[in-house]
Amino acid sequence: MNPTKSCLVLIMALAVTLEVTARGESEALFQLLGKCLCVGYHCCTIASGKVYSILYNYFLFLHYRLYDRLLKVAEMGHAKAMEKVAYAMLFGDYLPQSIPRAKEIFEKLALEGSPKAQTVIATGYRYWGGVGVPQSCESALTHYRLVANHGKSWGSAVQRIRLLDEVENPGSSSGMLEEDLIQYYQFLAEKGDVQAQVGLGQLNLHGGRGVEQNHQRAYEYFNQAANAGNTHAMAFLGKMYSEGSEYVPQNNDTALHYFKKAADLGNPVGQSGLGMAYLYGRGVPVNYDLALKYFQKAAEQGWVDGQLQLGSMYYNGIGVKRDYKQALKFFNLASQAGHILAFYNLAQMHATGTGVMRSCHTAVELFKNVCERGRWSERLMAAYGSFKDGDMDSALVQYLLLAEQGYEVAQSNVAFILDQKGSQIFNENESYPRALLHWTRAAAQGYTVARIKLGDYHFYGYGTDVDYETAVIHYRLASEQQHSAQAMFNLGYMHEKGLGIKQDIHLAKRFYDMAAEASPDAQVPVFLALCKLGLIYLNELLSQVDLDQLLGPEWDLYLMTVIALLLGTVVAYRQRQHQAVPRAPPAPPRPPAQPEQPAGEPEEQ
Repeated sequence: MNPTKSCLVLIMALAVTLEVTARGESEALFQLLGKCLCVGYHCCTIASGKVYSILYNYFLFLHYRLYDRLLKVAEMGHAKAMEKVAYAMLFGDYLPQSIPRAKEIFEKLALEGSPKAQTVIATGYRYWGGVGVPQSCESALTHYRLVANHGKSWGSAVQRIRLLDEVENPGSSSGMLEEDLIQYYQFLAEKGDVQAQVGLGQLNLHGGRGVEQNHQRAYEYFNQAANAGNTHAMAFLGKMYSEGSEYVPQNNDTALHYFKKAADLGNPVGQSGLGMAYLYGRGVPVNYDLALKYFQKAAEQGWVDGQLQLGSMYYNGIGVKRDYKQALKFFNLASQAGHILAFYNLAQMHATGTGVMRSCHTAVELFKNVCERGRWSERLMAAYGSFKDGDMDSALVQYLLLAEQGYEVAQSNVAFILDQKGSQIFNENESYPRALLHWTRAAAQGYTVARIKLGDYHFYGYGTDVDYETAVIHYRLASEQQHSAQAMFNLGYMHEKGLGIKQDIHLAKRFYDMAAEASPDAQVPVFLALCKLGLIYLNELLSQVDLDQLLGPEWDLYLMTVIALLLGTVVAYRQRQHQAVPRAPPAPPRPPAQPEQPAGEPEEQ
């Protein structure tokens, strides 16, 4: 059968199925929705011309009908339907956009304990940033805390790659390991390099930086390094046996063996592992004193788990007298290494005012950090993969979804793609205004480059009217709050030209000098700007002086005489310097060459 005809048959069959599907059978509706997406995408990719237009329009019609049905099912209280409808209202896809209504549905789902809804942090972000709803720190705190309570056991931070930095300095900011570099480390590990074995073991154990999690490989690398006597590898083998996995079965005795072996040699990971064993009685009797002792030893060497567990013991008063100041100290130390539980515990302390003055703003920022470690943040890497493959539309859609959830990196990446006009989703008139919106949101979360971009957009009139005064405000914020050399340089230029601010050459020089001090990269452009500024200042000075009145009508003859005297002085000085340099003594004459000896005469003895 012709592919186009087969598509028409499939879509008609879906339409009939839609008509006969009962309103309450939500699972059937979801299956139908998935089929509609697959069939519609397939048909639209193989069709062309008028057929494509017909298929695409019918596909959209079918989608709208599906969402009408989903809306009715959602009104009956079905959680999955409510979630789909909330997303559709949030972004205005297939249903009229209504952020307040979407907020209400998300709140209802969260309060009912829906685990999927609790991962939806868009509502919390909207309250925090005042996006579409009145700004409310307390409401944001409530929503972020709901998600964080389920997310304190999530994994490590995902790679947050800024496309702007990646384009300007490829590979410098992504933290990703190139395939060639990974293969080089694997080659070193195979040759017996212990450090390479331990490094690859950690990469495979936790995953990240372009390496997928693989416990089998991690075990093999750690085992090789441990056999060579590496204490870090011993401790991580203990950690793998303590936690257990599909490849390494959980075994407290084996874990204790490796932890003790590493701890006896002073390894902080092994010491922390022994502390956990004594704290929870894993293979040994519970002993809080020994747990405290080993955690202290690990924390003194800067190991993050030791710092975290010490903070927990002081916070809960386990084995020690409860001390919130000590708990705060160790949680802060652990948070500097990015430990998610440290962020969570600090957020709880700031939210409740335990051991510290209550701060809703600080608590929200910390809970937000915890929420952004969820599995849905893996979309950041998926979006980056689409960007690297050149699929800008796919990358933009994925970043847009994360941007609505409050990811600052996603917001700046959306703005960057729109700024570069790399996507065809929005027309040219929409790109700059939408980019301006996302630069604004990213700047509100403290991203310096976004703040400078806001100044640039108002300076050049991208997506808004030209407004030098507003540009000055953004450059000044970036200069004062984030010490940006670029912002300082721009302020110097605007003072020099008198754009949006009073013209002042002295202040212009001051900002240029500040830019040169703030960044070595700014020194060359600052030097050129100062040279130009000096010429402008000299020109203004000369224009204000009447030399005929000051020096007389023959001032040019006086000037030529002074220049001639200066040149004569320089020439005379250089000649005297040349005469004063002592000449090297003549080289002694070379001895005459010895005549060749005749072949028949004997040599002298």
